[in-house]
Amino acid sequence: MGAPFTRKTLTREAIVVGCGVSGLTTAVRLLETGFKVRIVTRERTPHTTSDVAAAVWYPFRCGPPDRSLLWSRRTFRVLRDLAKDAETGVTMVPGIDLHVTDDGGDPWWTEAVDSFRRAERSELAPGYLAGHVFTAPVVAMPVYLKWLEMRVEALKGTIETRNVGNLEALLLEASLVVNCTGLAARELVVDDELLPIRGQIVRVAAGYASRFVQAGGGVKPLTYIIPRPDCTVLGGTEDVDVWDLDVDPATADAILARCRALTPELSGAAVLSHAVGLRPGRAEVRLDTVRSAGGVIIHNYGHGGGGVTLSWGCADEVARRGAADIPRA
Repeated sequence: MGAPFTRKTLTREAIVVGCGVSGLTTAVRLLETGFKVRIVTRERTPHTTSDVAAAVWYPFRCGPPDRSLLWSRRTFRVLRDLAKDAETGVTMVPGIDLHVTDDGGDPWWTEAVDSFRRAERSELAPGYLAGHVFTAPVVAMPVYLKWLEMRVEALKGTIETRNVGNLEALLLEASLVVNCTGLAARELVVDDELLPIRGQIVRVAAGYASRFVQAGGGVKPLTYIIPRPDCTVLGGTEDVDVWDLDVDPATADAILARCRALTPELSGAAVLSHAVGLRPGRAEVRLDTVRSAGGVIIHNYGHGGGGVTLSWGCADEVARRGAADIPRA
């Protein structure tokens, strides 16, 4: 955590860089902790990577498992509570996680959810030998991100659109800077461990799927079906170190075929739109504190496919770290 040093007098003013789900939830928690917060961002909803997220609570390509379990468990509880308010865009949806092999074990994140059981044989799709059934939060991201922005503004936070090229320079404007820039952190802080994980989705009309489905990955292509009130999101891909943001028609056709095989009712659902996003892939989430004479920088990025899933847990930890370094006057 670093040795003590002489530094300027710190105040409870913070700048959060980034306005996706991580930046917004972090800003909310800092505001609730007593910080004056300004979000500085290049893009806002509906133009962020978070807008493309499916999004279901599901720890996907994120680590380390011990910290991610704590973060995801906290986020599950917050989203479960938010689901009581229809204006948030969060709903609780039953679903199944399908596996091509059966090792008899349970996922590392099992204890984060309220209800969890092994799937009956009759619940398994052809080609899958095991599965787990549970209920999880599903988030309509365009609605949710706007709700989060309104929450920030209700707490007297502000959002400013501009480019940021240096985090240290922001310490001239605030005592605490939080880096929630996602994949952009690769260049901003020169982190070569951060790589894109390209995800392509197809949005189809709502009402043709009653449960979410997570399947594939590894020997089978990644496949997921996420029913939301506004649409059903079909995916997907997990193309590591691929930067292409163009929709590939052949990939879209393959996604539709895989999802319809798992849920035949989807054959009647009209295609609404296509999208591609780049997940900020990293072996482990970077959530740490860097102190200097100018102030405090907290990094909160590299959530892989778990940006929504880890968001509130990571935001809580950022707020705790910030409050510990900059106590109330």
